[in-house]
Amino acid sequence: MVGFPRCLLVLCLLSATILHSHAAAPARAPFLDGFLANGNFEQGPSPSNLKKTVIVGKYSLPKWAISGLVEYVSGGPQPDGFYFAIPRGAHAARLGNEASISQNVNVKAGATYSLTFAATRTCAQDEVLRVSASNRTSELPIQTLYSSDGGDTYAFAFKAASSRVKVTFHNPGVQEDPACGPLLDAIAIKEMLPLRYTKGNLVKNGGFENGPHVFKNYSTGVLLLPKIHDIISPLPGWIVESLKPAKYIDSKHFSVPTGLAAIELVGGRETAIAQIIRTIPNKVYSLSFTIGDGKNDCHGSMMVEAFAGKETVKVKYESSGKGGFKPASLKFKATSIRTRLTFYSAFYHTKLNDYGHFCGPVLDDVKVWPVM
Repeated sequence: MVGFPRCLLVLCLLSATILHSHAAAPARAPFLDGFLANGNFEQGPSPSNLKKTVIVGKYSLPKWAISGLVEYVSGGPQPDGFYFAIPRGAHAARLGNEASISQNVNVKAGATYSLTFAATRTCAQDEVLRVSASNRTSELPIQTLYSSDGGDTYAFAFKAASSRVKVTFHNPGVQEDPACGPLLDAIAIKEMLPLRYTKGNLVKNGGFENGPHVFKNYSTGVLLLPKIHDIISPLPGWIVESLKPAKYIDSKHFSVPTGLAAIELVGGRETAIAQIIRTIPNKVYSLSFTIGDGKNDCHGSMMVEAFAGKETVKVKYESSGKGGFKPASLKFKATSIRTRLTFYSAFYHTKLNDYGHFCGPVLDDVKVWPVM
């Protein structure tokens, strides 16, 4: 009987220690795939913190910290003849010269994340948007419009150096007119899952299922920045090695050959995506892929060129913009332990009734396997 209370005391102390250790352990950041806090800017400043459209006070825009002249604007006609297209909601933040907005986000240290954000220029002059996160910065030229309705959406990837990162959008003020400045009307974040090989395929993420966040209620696709702007690709496994971005499209808003997503080659010869795979020298491999159109009124004689080792193939596809696809293949002999696969569109395309909207052939279901 004497020993029983002592055992009970030990158990109580042990339980208390375990409970304390759990309480003291830091909360692990959840898997992120959605808007940042007030990422659609539908929570606006209080009327007392607005001077017409200009936000007064560093923390007056809920969940964001602002610096410089930041406006809280609504879509539609504006003074001085401006028109602001805000297709994803009713409100947006406009960044004046040298202005910025920022937010701290809890993440998993060492994990890779992509930001999906809607950015639209407001003037015909050159406008630049600088995006920063976790010691990575990219300057995005947004004077080229890929969708004429203001629906351009971009992705930017970074690796989290700590468990809390600061995400910043900044207008460096390269345009001459201080009344100009980019609009931001939706910002989301997604944790990128580690890549894995699919059995029987040497290509990672060959179906493009692992990609950036896509807005659920509105999408003209997500523009993936070229490597010169975005060293860490928001499309895991792939490199956008061209002057113009590629577009990530989803099956909810577009026609894709298989699965949930595909790539649209929107910049003609100026858009190319590539992947370097492991191969055995002098061994013969087979490359297969699918091309088509996204059922988005992109029309005309399309051609996708594919390169693997020293071999190339040109695949033609006649598009009426109503959806459809065709398979293609190529055999090649590896010349080294690494082989680069590259795809690009040979021609430039626009929508059938909208010549200001760039588009192109859709690529999906890329596979490579050794020929027995």
